[in-house]
Amino acid sequence: MTGALIILGVLVLTGLVLYLFHRRDVRRGRALAPTRGPMQDVPEGEDSVCCGMHSTCEKDSLLASVSDKIEYFDDEELDRFAGRNSDEYEDVEIEEFRDVLLTLLPEDVAPWARSIQLRGIELPEAVRDELLLMVGEQRGEPL
Repeated sequence: MTGALIILGVLVLTGLVLYLFHRRDVRRGRALAPTRGPMQDVPEGEDSVCCGMHSTCEKDSLLASVSDKIEYFDDEELDRFAGRNSDEYEDVEIEEFRDVLLTLLPEDVAPWARSIQLRGIELPEAVRDELLLMVGEQRGEPL
């Protein structure tokens, strides 16, 4: 029992010391900002622009219009799905999207997603989830 009280006392004391140091750093403006990984570095002067290559804006940039350029990836046949809701696809149509996604080069996945969005096509929910997983794996992010 004495050993447990000693450990508890050390933990409380350590927590108190860390809290006091953190408060001091916050007052001095030196609190630690969230760190960026190697794939998340943003070139100076481009902090306000989301290019789609950083995990902080990954969902927004992949599924929203980042650029105005519509680029086709040998997938013109998908244009017939423009205006359809993501939950209205049949299994055969979902497989059509999946086939295109799985034949893309890794560096073409994010631009393809932006192109699909610009063309007014909603990805089927299952394919959208797979797309986000592929991009996350490509960037080395944990699942």
